[in-house]
Amino acid sequence: MLDKKRQTIMLVDDNQANLNIGKNMLKGHYEVYALPSAERLFKFLETVNPDLILLDIAMPGMNGFDVIRILKADARYMKIPVIFVTAKAEETDELVGLALGAVDYVTKPFSAAILLKRIDNHLLIESQKAELQNFNDNLIKMVKQKTAQIYGLQNSIINAIAELVEFRDVYTGGHINRTQKYVGLLLNYLIEHDIYSEEILLWENMDYIVPATQLHDLGKICISDTILFKPGKLTPEEFEIMKTHVNKGVDAIARLEQSGQEQPFLQYAKIVAMTHHEKWDGTGYPNGLRGYDIPLLGRMMAIVDVYDALISKRPYKAPFSTEEAAKIIIGGSGTHFDPVLVDVFEKLSCEFKAVADNNGD
Repeated sequence: MLDKKRQTIMLVDDNQANLNIGKNMLKGHYEVYALPSAERLFKFLETVNPDLILLDIAMPGMNGFDVIRILKADARYMKIPVIFVTAKAEETDELVGLALGAVDYVTKPFSAAILLKRIDNHLLIESQKAELQNFNDNLIKMVKQKTAQIYGLQNSIINAIAELVEFRDVYTGGHINRTQKYVGLLLNYLIEHDIYSEEILLWENMDYIVPATQLHDLGKICISDTILFKPGKLTPEEFEIMKTHVNKGVDAIARLEQSGQEQPFLQYAKIVAMTHHEKWDGTGYPNGLRGYDIPLLGRMMAIVDVYDALISKRPYKAPFSTEEAAKIIIGGSGTHFDPVLVDVFEKLSCEFKAVADNNGD
């Protein structure tokens, strides 16, 4: 049973006798405001938020139909239930009232007991709706919290795996962290300037894109130290072995997928692992993809991976300066790299340099 003392009703009628009767009938059950006009109703609504409004239709100036139109058009008042209590007994009047958003239509003369019961029923419905909304809000909040926990756990797992790859290769310290930052710079620019929006819209969850890039070189775990740390240029045979890190990484990610439910970030990780060594002109590996056949994420990763490799010390070379690395990337437009993305990179070269100078921090 509702605690009626906590319920507030506004009774609006231009007839003072009706207001007196209505207030006397309701005051034992509710907090009642007896208001003689629509103007007084809106004045009180500025400071009092009622649980229900009992509204006459035939009033001078602003009638009941005018009032409910205003109420339902105002976000502050649109959810307040309105019951018409009127002498207008025509069926068309009742249909108009209900069509305008009234929850009930009571004609005069009426039974006090029936009116009270109808009021009680509608307040109960509103109370249950509020409880259901509160339940739904809490459920959504719980789902978001759980999703955030799962996302955090997934990202921690990715970080741990990526750090294992990086720990093994002492020459690539900070590479994974920096490449994530570079990809983020490119991605934000593409979104802000509506570039490649059709491809970006196909991505299921943007939150997974940047973290997924951490696994681009996962397959290097399977490459022998002799090749991985060779101080000189690789022989053709050694380079063929080095290239296998792509498929080995994809296979490892596929096994991670089989260990649980399908996860979008692992799908993106497979894409970036498989395609970040493809080249715009089709001379890359492992599949010799060309142009737009290379997924956007792979085309982005190709730029950031080469850029960071150029500015990093390797067993077989000294690091290039960020200016020299930028020139090489720009020079590879249309051959190694997507020309559109190279243009974006050129615009962001100062931001790339800042990431490099701070080692991704």
